[in-house]
Amino acid sequence: MARVFVYGTLKKGQPNYKHMINTAKGLAKFQGRGHTVEKYPLVIAGKYNIPYMLNIPGMGHHIAGEIYSVDEQMLQFLDEFEGCPDMYQRTLMRIQVVEWEGKGGTGEARAAADGVLECFVYSTATYPPEWVRLPYYDSYDSSGKHGLSYVLRESR
Repeated sequence: MARVFVYGTLKKGQPNYKHMINTAKGLAKFQGRGHTVEKYPLVIAGKYNIPYMLNIPGMGHHIAGEIYSVDEQMLQFLDEFEGCPDMYQRTLMRIQVVEWEGKGGTGEARAAADGVLECFVYSTATYPPEWVRLPYYDSYDSSGKHGLSYVLRESR
């Protein structure tokens, strides 16, 4: 099992969450909530209003999201779904646990004295330079006040 931190359309209540609970694609078990230890720019970009975490550590905000434990099949699905490695790159990032529901209660999450876990995150270093000038968010919601609703793949 691998840990994955999702911050965009794959979170609970968001347009692509259905993939996280589709066992035909593999297993994903919700473990808790957290945010990136380092700051990153989270932008909504392109004609489909896709959320992207730009891999520029130290800029932007601590990005909020959800931590999942996933099997190899789900990890492969997520790599394909996220267009890895062209659109997004899967990298290890340090995530500060805010709330933990995983097995072992808070014990497993607090194994590190500071409550920080390493998780795979889909961010991008391959983006148009003008994206750096877009508004930065600390949390993503497809129907947020930004007015940039995500366009589902089946509607494109």
